[in-house]
Amino acid sequence: MSEQKLKQDEISIGHNIRRIRLAKGIGQTELVRELQLIGVTMTRETLVKIERGTQHIYANQLRGIRDVLGTTYDELLGDSQA
Repeated sequence: MSEQKLKQDEISIGHNIRRIRLAKGIGQTELVRELQLIGVTMTRETLVKIERGTQHIYANQLRGIRDVLGTTYDELLGDSQA
């Protein structure tokens, strides 16, 4: 079964990930390492592209980021102006 991609056209998921990650003092390399430890495949380069909004994010990646950052889908998918 193919994993579902989430588009970032109107919702700036990447911006929200970056904002939350920085607020928690977590570096990109650290986040990727934690994701890999829980079985989520991602490279630092992929995370950079997701945060810039140039690459779609897979649902399992979003779920892993939510878990590692200790946040909610509402915060990740919400208005990035908050």
